[in-house]
Amino acid sequence: MKIKKTQVCIIGSGPAGLLLSQLLHNEGIDSIILDRQTRERIEARIRAGVLETGTVEALEEAGVGDRLHAEGLPHSGFDLSFNGDHHRIDIAGLTGKQVMVYGQTEVTKDLIKRRLAQGCEIIFSVNNVEPHDVIQAKPKVRYTKDGETVEIECDFIAGCDGFHGVARQAIPADILKTYERVYPFGWLGVLTERPPVAEELIYAHHERGFALCSMRSKTRSRYYIQCAAEDDVADWSDDRFWDELVIRIGEDTAKHLLRGPSFEKSIAPLRSFVAEPMRYGNLFLAGDAAHIVPPTGAKGLNLAVSDVRILSRALIDFYKNRNATYLENYSATCLRRVWKAERFSWFMSTMLHQFPDFSPFEKKMQRAEFDHIAGSETASRSLAENYAGLPLE
Repeated sequence: MKIKKTQVCIIGSGPAGLLLSQLLHNEGIDSIILDRQTRERIEARIRAGVLETGTVEALEEAGVGDRLHAEGLPHSGFDLSFNGDHHRIDIAGLTGKQVMVYGQTEVTKDLIKRRLAQGCEIIFSVNNVEPHDVIQAKPKVRYTKDGETVEIECDFIAGCDGFHGVARQAIPADILKTYERVYPFGWLGVLTERPPVAEELIYAHHERGFALCSMRSKTRSRYYIQCAAEDDVADWSDDRFWDELVIRIGEDTAKHLLRGPSFEKSIAPLRSFVAEPMRYGNLFLAGDAAHIVPPTGAKGLNLAVSDVRILSRALIDFYKNRNATYLENYSATCLRRVWKAERFSWFMSTMLHQFPDFSPFEKKMQRAEFDHIAGSETASRSLAENYAGLPLE
Protein backbone atom coordinates (compact mmCIF):
# COMPACT_ATOMS: atom_id res chain seq x y z
CA MET A 1 0.00 0.00 0.00
CA LYS A 2 1.33 3.41 -0.98
CA ILE A 3 1.69 6.00 1.83
CA LYS A 4 1.33 9.78 1.47
CA LYS A 5 1.68 12.40 4.18
CA THR A 6 0.17 15.85 4.59
CA GLN A 7 -1.04 18.17 7.34
CA VAL A 8 -4.69 18.38 6.28
CA CYS A 9 -6.45 15.85 4.07
CA ILE A 10 -9.48 17.41 2.39
CA ILE A 11 -12.21 15.16 1.03
CA GLY A 12 -14.10 16.97 -1.72
CA SER A 13 -12.96 19.45 -4.37
CA GLY A 14 -15.98 21.70 -4.47
CA PRO A 15 -15.66 25.35 -3.48
CA ALA A 16 -15.47 24.52 0.25
CA GLY A 17 -12.59 22.07 -0.04
CA LEU A 18 -10.70 24.14 -2.59
CA LEU A 19 -11.08 27.37 -0.64
CA LEU A 20 -9.96 25.70 2.58
CA SER A 21 -6.87 24.36 0.82
CA GLN A 22 -6.06 27.79 -0.61
CA LEU A 23 -6.48 29.66 2.67
CA LEU A 24 -4.25 27.13 4.42
CA HIS A 25 -1.65 27.30 1.65
CA ASN A 26 -1.51 31.07 2.06
CA GLU A 27 -0.24 30.44 5.60
CA GLY A 28 2.19 27.66 4.67
CA ILE A 29 -0.04 24.73 5.65
CA ASP A 30 0.01 21.72 3.32
CA SER A 31 -3.04 19.80 2.12
CA ILE A 32 -4.08 17.07 -0.28
CA ILE A 33 -7.55 17.11 -1.88
CA LEU A 34 -9.45 13.99 -2.93
CA ASP A 35 -12.54 13.77 -5.13
CA ARG A 36 -14.41 10.87 -6.70
CA GLN A 37 -15.39 12.93 -9.73
CA THR A 38 -13.32 14.00 -12.73
CA ARG A 39 -12.12 17.57 -13.00
CA GLU A 40 -14.30 18.06 -16.08
CA ARG A 41 -17.46 17.01 -14.27
CA ILE A 42 -16.69 19.11 -11.21
CA GLU A 43 -16.13 22.21 -13.32
CA ALA A 44 -19.37 21.62 -15.26
CA ARG A 45 -21.74 21.39 -12.28
CA ILE A 46 -24.39 24.11 -12.31
CA ARG A 47 -24.95 25.60 -8.87
CA ALA A 48 -25.87 28.82 -7.08
CA GLY A 49 -24.72 32.28 -8.06
CA VAL A 50 -25.37 34.86 -5.32
CA LEU A 51 -22.30 35.60 -3.18
CA GLU A 52 -22.50 37.36 0.18
CA THR A 53 -20.09 40.16 1.06
CA GLY A 54 -18.12 37.79 3.30
CA THR A 55 -17.83 35.21 0.51
CA VAL A 56 -16.40 37.81 -1.84
CA GLU A 57 -13.91 38.83 0.86
CA ALA A 58 -12.86 35.20 1.33
CA LEU A 59 -12.28 34.73 -2.40
CA GLU A 60 -10.25 37.93 -2.50
CA GLU A 61 -8.20 36.63 0.43
CA ALA A 62 -7.68 33.39 -1.47
CA GLY A 63 -6.30 35.33 -4.44
CA VAL A 64 -9.09 34.49 -6.89
CA GLY A 65 -10.93 37.79 -6.93
CA ASP A 66 -9.74 39.20 -10.27
CA ARG A 67 -12.15 37.40 -12.60
CA LEU A 68 -14.89 37.63 -9.98
CA HIS A 69 -14.70 41.44 -10.05
CA ALA A 70 -14.20 41.61 -13.81
CA GLU A 71 -17.18 39.41 -14.72
CA GLY A 72 -19.37 39.34 -11.60
CA LEU A 73 -22.43 41.54 -11.27
CA PRO A 74 -22.68 43.55 -8.03
CA HIS A 75 -26.26 43.90 -6.81
CA SER A 76 -27.52 46.42 -4.30
CA GLY A 77 -31.02 44.99 -3.94
CA PHE A 78 -33.64 42.53 -5.15
CA ASP A 79 -37.38 42.44 -5.75
CA LEU A 80 -40.02 40.58 -3.75
CA SER A 81 -43.28 39.99 -5.59
CA PHE A 82 -46.48 38.63 -4.07
CA ASN A 83 -49.40 38.02 -6.42
CA GLY A 84 -48.33 40.98 -8.52
CA ASP A 85 -47.46 43.38 -5.70
CA HIS A 86 -43.80 44.36 -5.52
CA HIS A 87 -41.42 45.49 -2.79
CA ARG A 88 -37.72 46.16 -3.40
CA ILE A 89 -35.27 45.14 -0.71
CA ASP A 90 -32.62 47.88 -0.80
CA ILE A 91 -29.64 45.89 0.50
CA ALA A 92 -27.16 48.72 0.08
CA GLY A 93 -29.39 51.36 1.65
CA LEU A 94 -30.43 49.19 4.56
CA THR A 95 -27.09 47.51 5.35
CA GLY A 96 -24.34 49.33 3.45
CA LYS A 97 -23.47 46.03 1.73
CA GLN A 98 -23.89 44.43 -1.67
CA VAL A 99 -24.08 40.89 -2.99
CA MET A 100 -22.29 39.63 -6.09
CA VAL A 101 -23.84 37.48 -8.82
CA TYR A 102 -21.12 35.10 -9.98
CA GLY A 103 -21.77 31.41 -10.64
CA GLN A 104 -20.48 28.73 -8.30
CA THR A 105 -19.20 26.94 -11.40
CA GLU A 106 -16.88 29.88 -12.06
CA VAL A 107 -15.76 30.01 -8.42
CA THR A 108 -14.80 26.34 -8.67
CA LYS A 109 -12.88 26.84 -11.92
CA ASP A 110 -10.97 29.79 -10.46
CA LEU A 111 -9.98 27.88 -7.34
CA ILE A 112 -8.96 24.69 -9.16
CA LYS A 113 -6.81 26.67 -11.59
CA ARG A 114 -5.03 28.52 -8.78
CA ARG A 115 -4.51 25.46 -6.60
CA LEU A 116 -3.05 23.41 -9.44
CA ALA A 117 -0.84 26.31 -10.55
CA GLN A 118 0.62 26.42 -7.03
CA GLY A 119 1.36 22.70 -7.04
CA CYS A 120 -1.45 21.46 -4.83
CA GLU A 121 -2.09 17.74 -5.13
CA ILE A 122 -5.73 17.38 -6.19
CA ILE A 123 -6.46 13.73 -6.89
CA PHE A 124 -9.54 13.30 -9.05
CA SER A 125 -11.46 10.11 -9.90
CA VAL A 126 -10.69 8.27 -6.66
CA ASN A 127 -12.74 5.39 -5.28
CA ASN A 128 -13.45 3.81 -1.90
CA VAL A 129 -12.50 6.84 0.17
CA GLU A 130 -12.51 5.93 3.88
CA PRO A 131 -11.49 8.05 6.88
CA HIS A 132 -9.79 5.99 9.61
CA ASP A 133 -8.68 6.61 13.20
CA VAL A 134 -10.36 10.01 13.24
CA ILE A 135 -10.22 10.26 17.05
CA GLN A 136 -6.51 9.46 17.08
CA ALA A 137 -3.69 12.00 16.94
CA LYS A 138 -2.79 10.91 13.41
CA PRO A 139 -5.93 10.05 11.41
CA LYS A 140 -5.72 8.45 7.98
CA VAL A 141 -7.68 8.49 4.76
CA ARG A 142 -7.54 5.50 2.43
CA TYR A 143 -8.65 5.43 -1.17
CA THR A 144 -8.07 3.55 -4.40
CA LYS A 145 -6.92 5.05 -7.68
CA ASP A 146 -6.31 3.03 -10.85
CA GLY A 147 -6.49 -0.17 -8.81
CA GLU A 148 -3.90 0.93 -6.25
CA THR A 149 -4.71 1.47 -2.55
CA VAL A 150 -3.23 4.62 -1.06
CA GLU A 151 -3.20 5.80 2.55
CA ILE A 152 -2.79 9.45 3.53
CA GLU A 153 -1.42 10.13 7.00
CA CYS A 154 -2.41 13.56 8.29
CA ASP A 155 -3.11 15.71 11.34
CA PHE A 156 -6.68 16.61 10.42
CA ILE A 157 -9.38 15.53 7.98
CA ALA A 158 -11.79 18.06 6.47
CA GLY A 159 -14.99 16.52 5.15
CA CYS A 160 -16.09 18.84 2.35
CA ASP A 161 -17.65 16.06 0.28
CA GLY A 162 -21.29 17.05 0.22
CA PHE A 163 -24.54 15.60 1.48
CA HIS A 164 -23.90 12.13 0.02
CA GLY A 165 -20.21 12.01 0.96
CA VAL A 166 -18.36 9.59 3.23
CA ALA A 167 -17.02 12.01 5.86
CA ARG A 168 -20.23 12.37 7.87
CA GLN A 169 -20.62 8.59 7.89
CA ALA A 170 -17.40 8.34 9.91
CA ILE A 171 -19.18 9.87 12.92
CA PRO A 172 -20.77 7.07 15.02
CA ALA A 173 -24.56 6.90 14.95
CA ASP A 174 -24.79 7.33 18.72
CA ILE A 175 -22.85 10.61 18.45
CA LEU A 176 -24.36 12.12 15.30
CA LYS A 177 -27.74 13.87 15.46
CA THR A 178 -29.50 14.99 12.29
CA TYR A 179 -32.42 17.34 11.72
CA GLU A 180 -34.25 17.37 8.41
CA ARG A 181 -37.23 18.71 6.54
CA VAL A 182 -37.95 17.62 2.97
CA TYR A 183 -40.15 20.07 1.09
CA PRO A 184 -43.06 18.72 -0.98
CA PHE A 185 -41.91 20.34 -4.23
CA GLY A 186 -38.83 21.03 -6.33
CA TRP A 187 -37.33 23.80 -8.46
CA LEU A 188 -37.30 23.42 -12.22
CA GLY A 189 -34.40 25.53 -13.47
CA VAL A 190 -33.22 26.54 -16.92
CA LEU A 191 -30.17 28.35 -18.27
CA THR A 192 -30.48 30.35 -21.46
CA GLU A 193 -28.19 32.61 -23.45
CA ARG A 194 -30.48 35.61 -23.21
CA PRO A 195 -30.14 38.85 -21.22
CA PRO A 196 -31.96 38.72 -17.87
CA VAL A 197 -35.50 40.02 -17.60
CA ALA A 198 -34.46 42.57 -14.96
CA GLU A 199 -31.25 44.03 -13.56
CA GLU A 200 -31.92 42.54 -10.12
CA LEU A 201 -33.22 39.20 -8.92
CA ILE A 202 -36.98 38.73 -8.61
CA TYR A 203 -38.47 36.37 -6.01
CA ALA A 204 -42.14 35.85 -6.87
CA HIS A 205 -45.00 34.24 -4.95
CA HIS A 206 -47.93 33.27 -7.18
CA GLU A 207 -51.01 31.14 -6.65
CA ARG A 208 -49.61 28.68 -9.23
CA GLY A 209 -46.26 28.47 -7.43
CA PHE A 210 -42.98 30.25 -6.77
CA ALA A 211 -40.75 31.72 -9.49
CA LEU A 212 -37.25 33.19 -9.45
CA CYS A 213 -35.63 35.35 -12.11
CA SER A 214 -31.86 35.34 -11.77
CA MET A 215 -28.80 35.57 -13.99
CA ARG A 216 -25.21 34.47 -14.44
CA SER A 217 -24.05 37.38 -16.58
CA LYS A 218 -25.43 40.25 -18.63
CA THR A 219 -26.17 37.80 -21.44
CA ARG A 220 -26.95 34.57 -19.58
CA SER A 221 -30.12 34.11 -17.50
CA ARG A 222 -31.14 31.57 -14.88
CA TYR A 223 -34.84 31.04 -14.20
CA TYR A 224 -36.68 28.75 -11.80
CA ILE A 225 -40.26 27.76 -11.17
CA GLN A 226 -41.71 25.65 -8.39
CA CYS A 227 -42.83 22.25 -9.65
CA ALA A 228 -44.03 18.96 -8.23
CA ALA A 229 -41.26 16.92 -6.67
CA GLU A 230 -42.14 13.95 -8.87
CA ASP A 231 -42.13 15.93 -12.14
CA ASP A 232 -39.99 14.71 -15.03
CA VAL A 233 -37.81 17.25 -16.87
CA ALA A 234 -38.78 15.57 -20.13
CA ASP A 235 -42.36 16.74 -19.61
CA TRP A 236 -41.27 20.38 -19.52
CA SER A 237 -40.60 21.70 -23.00
CA ASP A 238 -39.00 25.13 -23.26
CA ASP A 239 -42.30 26.60 -24.46
CA ARG A 240 -44.18 25.15 -21.51
CA PHE A 241 -41.59 26.54 -19.10
CA TRP A 242 -41.67 30.05 -20.59
CA ASP A 243 -45.47 30.11 -20.63
CA GLU A 244 -45.60 29.19 -16.95
CA LEU A 245 -42.90 31.67 -15.97
CA VAL A 246 -44.77 34.50 -17.71
CA ILE A 247 -47.91 33.75 -15.69
CA ARG A 248 -46.03 33.73 -12.39
CA ILE A 249 -43.97 36.91 -12.84
CA GLY A 250 -46.85 38.90 -14.34
CA GLU A 251 -47.34 40.81 -17.58
CA ASP A 252 -45.50 43.97 -16.54
CA THR A 253 -42.30 42.04 -15.85
CA ALA A 254 -42.79 39.47 -18.61
CA LYS A 255 -42.89 42.13 -21.34
CA HIS A 256 -39.10 42.42 -20.86
CA LEU A 257 -38.55 38.65 -21.00
CA LEU A 258 -36.52 37.31 -23.91
CA ARG A 259 -37.35 33.67 -24.52
CA GLY A 260 -34.73 31.35 -25.93
CA PRO A 261 -33.63 27.73 -26.04
CA SER A 262 -32.38 26.33 -22.75
CA PHE A 263 -28.95 24.69 -22.70
CA GLU A 264 -29.40 23.27 -19.19
CA LYS A 265 -32.60 22.16 -17.53
CA SER A 266 -32.97 20.24 -14.29
CA ILE A 267 -35.18 19.72 -11.26
CA ALA A 268 -33.66 20.20 -7.80
CA PRO A 269 -35.36 18.92 -4.65
CA LEU A 270 -35.61 21.23 -1.65
CA ARG A 271 -34.39 20.11 1.75
CA SER A 272 -33.37 21.56 5.11
CA PHE A 273 -30.78 19.42 6.89
CA VAL A 274 -28.33 19.86 9.77
CA ALA A 275 -25.89 17.36 11.28
CA GLU A 276 -24.51 17.87 14.78
CA PRO A 277 -21.71 17.93 15.79
CA MET A 278 -19.61 19.23 12.92
CA ARG A 279 -16.45 17.91 14.58
CA TYR A 280 -15.60 14.41 15.76
CA GLY A 281 -12.04 13.91 16.95
CA ASN A 282 -9.81 15.27 14.21
CA LEU A 283 -12.53 15.09 11.56
CA PHE A 284 -14.26 18.37 10.68
CA LEU A 285 -17.34 18.69 8.48
CA ALA A 286 -17.91 21.75 6.29
CA GLY A 287 -20.50 22.78 3.75
CA ASP A 288 -23.12 20.37 2.46
CA ALA A 289 -21.52 17.49 4.37
CA ALA A 290 -22.95 19.11 7.50
CA HIS A 291 -25.96 21.08 6.33
CA ILE A 292 -28.32 21.72 3.43
CA VAL A 293 -30.59 24.73 2.99
CA PRO A 294 -33.33 25.28 0.41
CA PRO A 295 -31.99 27.69 -2.21
CA THR A 296 -34.65 30.34 -1.59
CA GLY A 297 -32.36 32.35 0.70
CA ALA A 298 -29.18 31.95 -1.40
CA LYS A 299 -27.30 30.56 1.62
CA GLY A 300 -25.86 27.20 0.47
CA LEU A 301 -22.48 28.20 -0.97
CA ASN A 302 -22.18 31.15 1.39
CA LEU A 303 -22.71 28.96 4.44
CA ALA A 304 -20.03 26.55 3.20
CA VAL A 305 -17.61 29.44 2.78
CA SER A 306 -18.28 30.70 6.31
CA ASP A 307 -17.56 27.17 7.65
CA VAL A 308 -14.26 27.16 5.79
CA ARG A 309 -13.28 30.62 6.99
CA ILE A 310 -13.89 29.56 10.58
CA LEU A 311 -12.08 26.25 10.12
CA SER A 312 -9.11 27.76 8.30
CA ARG A 313 -8.59 30.34 11.04
CA ALA A 314 -8.78 27.63 13.69
CA LEU A 315 -6.24 25.44 11.89
CA ILE A 316 -3.92 28.39 11.25
CA ASP A 317 -4.03 29.34 14.94
CA PHE A 318 -3.24 25.75 15.88
CA TYR A 319 -0.23 25.48 13.58
CA LYS A 320 1.07 28.99 14.27
CA ASN A 321 0.46 29.18 18.02
CA ARG A 322 -0.29 25.57 19.04
CA ASN A 323 -3.63 26.89 20.26
CA ALA A 324 -6.45 24.34 19.87
CA THR A 325 -9.20 26.48 21.44
CA TYR A 326 -10.77 27.52 18.14
CA LEU A 327 -10.64 23.96 16.83
CA GLU A 328 -12.42 22.77 19.97
CA ASN A 329 -15.10 25.44 19.49
CA TYR A 330 -15.44 24.91 15.73
CA SER A 331 -18.69 22.96 15.78
CA ALA A 332 -20.49 25.23 18.24
CA THR A 333 -19.31 28.37 16.43
CA CYS A 334 -20.44 27.12 13.03
CA LEU A 335 -23.75 25.74 14.22
CA ARG A 336 -24.85 29.07 15.64
CA ARG A 337 -24.50 30.54 12.17
CA VAL A 338 -25.91 27.44 10.45
CA TRP A 339 -29.17 27.55 12.38
CA LYS A 340 -29.61 31.26 11.65
CA ALA A 341 -29.18 30.52 7.94
CA GLU A 342 -31.57 27.58 8.19
CA ARG A 343 -34.14 29.86 9.82
CA PHE A 344 -33.79 32.48 7.10
CA SER A 345 -34.01 29.93 4.28
CA TRP A 346 -37.02 28.28 5.92
CA PHE A 347 -38.68 31.69 6.35
CA MET A 348 -38.16 32.70 2.71
CA SER A 349 -39.29 29.28 1.45
CA THR A 350 -42.40 29.31 3.62
CA MET A 351 -43.44 32.80 2.57
CA LEU A 352 -42.88 32.40 -1.17
CA HIS A 353 -43.95 28.86 -2.12
CA GLN A 354 -47.27 27.14 -2.51
CA PHE A 355 -47.62 24.31 -0.01
CA PRO A 356 -50.22 21.66 -0.91
CA ASP A 357 -51.33 21.22 2.70
CA PHE A 358 -51.58 24.90 3.66
CA SER A 359 -54.93 25.97 5.05
CA PRO A 360 -56.58 29.30 4.13
CA PHE A 361 -55.25 30.63 7.45
CA GLU A 362 -51.64 29.74 6.57
CA LYS A 363 -52.02 31.34 3.16
CA LYS A 364 -53.19 34.52 4.84
CA MET A 365 -50.09 34.35 7.04
CA GLN A 366 -47.90 34.25 3.92
CA ARG A 367 -49.52 37.44 2.70
CA ALA A 368 -49.20 39.02 6.13
CA GLU A 369 -45.45 38.27 6.14
CA PHE A 370 -45.04 40.03 2.80
CA ASP A 371 -47.13 43.02 3.92
CA HIS A 372 -45.11 43.28 7.14
CA ILE A 373 -41.86 43.41 5.20
CA ALA A 374 -43.24 45.87 2.66
CA GLY A 375 -44.58 48.15 5.40
CA SER A 376 -41.71 48.05 7.86
CA GLU A 377 -38.21 49.37 7.31
CA THR A 378 -37.08 47.32 10.32
CA ALA A 379 -38.45 44.11 8.78
CA SER A 380 -36.89 44.94 5.42
CA ARG A 381 -33.56 45.65 7.11
CA SER A 382 -33.65 42.30 8.91
CA LEU A 383 -34.28 40.51 5.64
CA ALA A 384 -31.52 42.50 3.91
CA GLU A 385 -29.03 41.77 6.69
CA ASN A 386 -29.65 38.05 6.45
CA TYR A 387 -29.52 38.06 2.64
CA ALA A 388 -26.26 40.02 2.49
CA GLY A 389 -24.74 37.80 5.17
CA LEU A 390 -24.52 37.96 8.94
CA PRO A 391 -21.16 38.85 10.52
CA LEU A 392 -18.64 36.04 10.89
CA GLU A 393 -18.10 35.13 14.54
